[in-house]
Amino acid sequence: MSDQKLHPSVLEFKQFINEHPKLIEHIRKSGRPWQETYEKWVLLGEDDPFWEKYKGDKSQTKTQKEKAKKEKNSELFSQLMKMTESMDLEKIQKQIEQFSDSITTIQELIGQFQQNKSTSSQQPNERMGWFRD
Repeated sequence: MSDQKLHPSVLEFKQFINEHPKLIEHIRKSGRPWQETYEKWVLLGEDDPFWEKYKGDKSQTKTQKEKAKKEKNSELFSQLMKMTESMDLEKIQKQIEQFSDSITTIQELIGQFQQNKSTSSQQPNERMGWFRD
């Protein structure tokens, strides 16, 4: 939905939320509905001291995001390492060979069908040549 169709108070609330990144984080963690926060914002107003604890520096949130991203990357890497440690490389090699053999068999079958198709399409033309004399 575009911002042009939203009520002006909702647009103001969106702007308020963007200025309070800790509030976004709190709402997502708690699982509470946005409607509840919106109603509180309407009743208290955006200048109420209640909102101060959710205000954050933009530079601080940027640093937090970068830190979270690095943690995710390191976690992903450690999961990949655990997976590779538990892999049986011989089994994987055998499966790859079986897959390769299957592909070769399929290619051979396709080649045979193409040959049969080309020879069957040539035979009627040759027969017609016999009757044309």
